Amino acid sequence: MSAKPFYITTTLPYVNAEAHMGHALEFVRADIIARWKKSQGYDVYFNTGTDEHGQKLYEAAQKEGKPVREYVDAYAQTFKELLPKLGLGVGEGAVEPHFIRTTEAKHEKAATEFWKLVQANGFIYKKAYKAKYCVGCEENKTESDLVDGKCPIHQNRDLEIREEENYFFKYSSFGDKLLALYDAAEKEGRSYVVPGFRLNEMREFVKRGLEDFSISRLKSKMAWGVPVPGDEDHVMYVWFDALTSYISTFGWPDDAATFERFWTNGTPTQYCGKDNTRFQSAMWQAMLFAAGLPNSHTIVINGFITAEGGVKMSKSLGNAVSPLDVVNEYGTDTLRYFLAREIGSFEDSPFTIERFKASYNSGLANGIGNLASRVMKMASTNLDGPVLLTDVVADPAYAKALDSFDISAATSIVWKKIGEADALIQEKAPFKLVKTDKTAAQEIIKDLVLRVAEIAVLLRPIMPQTAEAIYTMARDNKMPDAPLFLRKE
Repeated sequence: MSAKPFYITTTLPYVNAEAHMGHALEFVRADIIARWKKSQGYDVYFNTGTDEHGQKLYEAAQKEGKPVREYVDAYAQTFKELLPKLGLGVGEGAVEPHFIRTTEAKHEKAATEFWKLVQANGFIYKKAYKAKYCVGCEENKTESDLVDGKCPIHQNRDLEIREEENYFFKYSSFGDKLLALYDAAEKEGRSYVVPGFRLNEMREFVKRGLEDFSISRLKSKMAWGVPVPGDEDHVMYVWFDALTSYISTFGWPDDAATFERFWTNGTPTQYCGKDNTRFQSAMWQAMLFAAGLPNSHTIVINGFITAEGGVKMSKSLGNAVSPLDVVNEYGTDTLRYFLAREIGSFEDSPFTIERFKASYNSGLANGIGNLASRVMKMASTNLDGPVLLTDVVADPAYAKALDSFDISAATSIVWKKIGEADALIQEKAPFKLVKTDKTAAQEIIKDLVLRVAEIAVLLRPIMPQTAEAIYTMARDNKMPDAPLFLRKE
């Protein structure tokens, strides 16, 4: 029997700027879950990529005086090159991510066929309208969405007043179906949106009533998009196009077998930031209903990474931190550790270099690095040979945390085990006991080696390079060639 399928996807970053720490958070967390599922015997399809249509990109390319294609190609490449630097697709236990670009021919074909399905089912119509539009969100705004007359996320941009004839999606037809979708998951003992408080927000949003929304733009005003089938004067609204990337990655509709295996039967799971909650858990699900396709299984919502005090990170404020800069200076696993343990699984959390260094020193240099070095020094000096390592069965609390996408909790469980091993060394002092009772000391050291090996196994999805280095030391009864983590001042 073939392995059970599992599908996970990040959202697709908009390529109008360099990758920021929020992108890194989503990439790393999805990779941790992909590795975890693979370690549990699943056949994992891991999807990510870049969102490359829409007015923001059109404007950004014009501002830099570049053709739009040249502009998006350059940025898409930077995102693709970032993935292995964050550990995606690298080393033992990795799941190679599929990288879909919304300017690829197979994606544009999928978006076109998806539109045709929705239109044939009677959920697309054309009308004239007038609306307030936020270019930053690529979304029409109602008065209830605004704060002081502006988009709360893009306060530095004035809303545009748009008055034109567009195609519309009958979003209003799907309120009851969405609520039933959420309820059905709850009856199965799970939350459709994780964490649960985000699901409650979505329920309230849907209950207030859904409004039909525009899904096309006049080509004469914004030419950079997927053409609307049968109407050369319009291109697709960027969200209607981009959301189909979660199935265009399979080669849908041509590759029906891969789609059926990983989407229909693979419990499709989507990671996104909290500003994407409505798009992923309501809009996209309504679109799938309209097309007559299966819905997503789970939507996992991250909080924002902020600067100190909850202030938004931005280059203009001088408080932005580049994930690539951190990796280049401190290493891949060091950033993965911080994003996994120190950033709340579902709440907003700050990232500052000062906080990062403090966590590095306490958790890595003085934590796992120090423990592994101490234990392996005692083992290589006092044992007659390698300890026979046993298969590790994941701590039930650790497994439950990862199955619930609570990566911070799972990582903290590993560090609890590190603390317990440190406490055992302090209590039993085998480095002293070996002088008076070598046999008893050796038994304690063997236990410590097994503990270090267990910690390494649990770290594999989170810090894969570090995990393999530590496990190899434990297996071969060797000291590290150099300290795993040097203190940073």
